[in-house]
Amino acid sequence: MKNSQHLKAYVQLHPENKMAWYLLGKEYYKNGQQGKANYCFNQAGEVYEAFEHSKVPADMLREYEEGLLREGRQRRESRLRMRRTFLALMLFLLVVIPSALAPVASTDESGEPASAAVTGNLKEPAVAEPSEDATETSAQPAMAFTAAGEDMASAGQALVKIMQSRKAPSETAVLAMKKSGRWLVWKSNLPLVATVEKNKQGKTVYQSYDPAACACVPPEAGGLKKQAVIWQDKQEELAALWSAIRSYQNSKGTLPKSLKELAKPFPGNYLGGTTPLMKQEFSALRGALNSQMPQSSAGTASPVPTTGVGEEAGNLGAKTGKSKETQQPFFSSPLKIIVDKQNHRLAVTSGSVILRNYEVGLGGNRTPEGEFAITDKVVNPNGHSNGEFGSRGMQLSDTNYAIHGTNEPDSIGKDESLGCIRMKRGDVEELFAMVPMGTKVQISKGVLPDGLLLPEESFPSGTPLDQTNPNKVYHWLN
Repeated sequence: MKNSQHLKAYVQLHPENKMAWYLLGKEYYKNGQQGKANYCFNQAGEVYEAFEHSKVPADMLREYEEGLLREGRQRRESRLRMRRTFLALMLFLLVVIPSALAPVASTDESGEPASAAVTGNLKEPAVAEPSEDATETSAQPAMAFTAAGEDMASAGQALVKIMQSRKAPSETAVLAMKKSGRWLVWKSNLPLVATVEKNKQGKTVYQSYDPAACACVPPEAGGLKKQAVIWQDKQEELAALWSAIRSYQNSKGTLPKSLKELAKPFPGNYLGGTTPLMKQEFSALRGALNSQMPQSSAGTASPVPTTGVGEEAGNLGAKTGKSKETQQPFFSSPLKIIVDKQNHRLAVTSGSVILRNYEVGLGGNRTPEGEFAITDKVVNPNGHSNGEFGSRGMQLSDTNYAIHGTNEPDSIGKDESLGCIRMKRGDVEELFAMVPMGTKVQISKGVLPDGLLLPEESFPSGTPLDQTNPNKVYHWLN
């Protein structure tokens, strides 16, 4: 079984190597896994035919297999050395750049100004147990979280960014997102990579939680992982609220005064619904957005730039405890919908991060490509929840195209519509609740990963009230 695991890893890196597929199939066959063996033999193609119908010595096959496994081990060891080298370099940079470690105009416990020379030291990641100060800090409710790419380059950049922040919290935990093409994938229960702490002595303590990267036995992280789950659960709701406030401001030229202004009856339904967390955080997010907006001569905030801030992942997210600071949420770029006609996918993104990736039905060449925006957001289009447009519809700009449900679920994944984007009922209802009116929509080809990204628990999407439109009959090109 061990050889089959190594060969499986090898063919994932070299799917074009038909001999490797053949050898993996032989391993599965020996282990009684006939189905998997047949799949590998099919991938092997002519190699399977040639070797099965010829008398190739067993020791020749064994020698070739050992060569593949040896090559795979060397590659893994090389990648591990590179990760360790990069981590050491990042730690070195944190030590030698005083401006990245020295708090501005800070004071020590005696009340005297702290030296601006070197006020931070890094704890070596190879130490298995955290310091007493780190333990004390991790017990505090002001833990902050962020997320970055799983490769150590992204993680290192996130840590440097944290240390350079003048308002950096006493301790920040970094979670890892996998990469899929050019995208970072946001999914439940992201793994913990590291923590960075400024302890009471003004020292900077770095603790890795990746055994492969630090060559150490990390401390127990059960409490941190539970806090990370709570943090992650909040971020999607905060992203929806943040995007809705920005959409309202771009449309009206001013910020909404209350959450109710975002959740009015149609056509003022920027949000499909509100949650207790949105009610709790509205004032803080409005304040954060207001503080970063340039003021016009008329005294009102100028429209928000559509590019926004935080295009790359790595912003500090909301703390797990209450904070009086007004800071933007982790997903500080507006939510955006991207439709990929090539593989029938619709994704919800923020900057370089994918939050959802649904399967959709399209119309082939009848589905237009380009940039659009969600205008009308309608519950039960034309008065029906089970009609041709399903229970939700979101019109694309001033066109006859829309994202909507369907009464033909078998058409999902196919090109059977007249141009509109069809979604399964549960998916379109979640999307309706998640993205606000004004959300940008990009339709193109070959831009999204094929893998579906659906949550363990859907975004809150209860039945919204007063979001029907009895005054209009929609003639979308279903």
